[in-house]
Amino acid sequence: MKWEAGTAVKFAAVGLIGLLTDMVLLRLCMAAGTSPAVARAISLFCAMQITFTVNGLFVFRCLTAEKLGGQWAGYMATSGFGNFCNYWIFVTLVSFHGPVLSNPYVALLVGAFCAYLINYAGARLWVFGKGKGHVVIAARHRPSNRDSAGVEGRLALAALRGGDATAHQLDA
Repeated sequence: MKWEAGTAVKFAAVGLIGLLTDMVLLRLCMAAGTSPAVARAISLFCAMQITFTVNGLFVFRCLTAEKLGGQWAGYMATSGFGNFCNYWIFVTLVSFHGPVLSNPYVALLVGAFCAYLINYAGARLWVFGKGKGHVVIAARHRPSNRDSAGVEGRLALAALRGGDATAHQLDA
């Protein structure tokens, strides 16, 4: 459970990076004359690409070239749903034309919090998987030098036993 809380906090930190990206791009697009709704769609898509990459590489630590397409598609689907809710909340609040909730940045924050809950559940349970968390835990506690499963470790074991082993003999 401690590891899960740590993962959720890291995911939230990456979400803040995505949120900052989202806010900066939203401001730039609106300054260029783009409507808030279109500007938000652009900024949200760009932020999703950044959070996918950082979450896959540094939070869940299981993003690989072999699985990239499937993980990207799954992340875009789950985050797309969460961010659809985010976008819907944003557009709805902005359309109220009230003094506080219709502020595009307040609406962005409210939508982003709801999306965080949906996106974490999707990334953790479907895209990067609960089972993959066990691999991450094992990898995090791995000794820094090669263990007995590595070539150096096997050569050292062979030398301790008095054998004359080479990497070719051990790998064959």
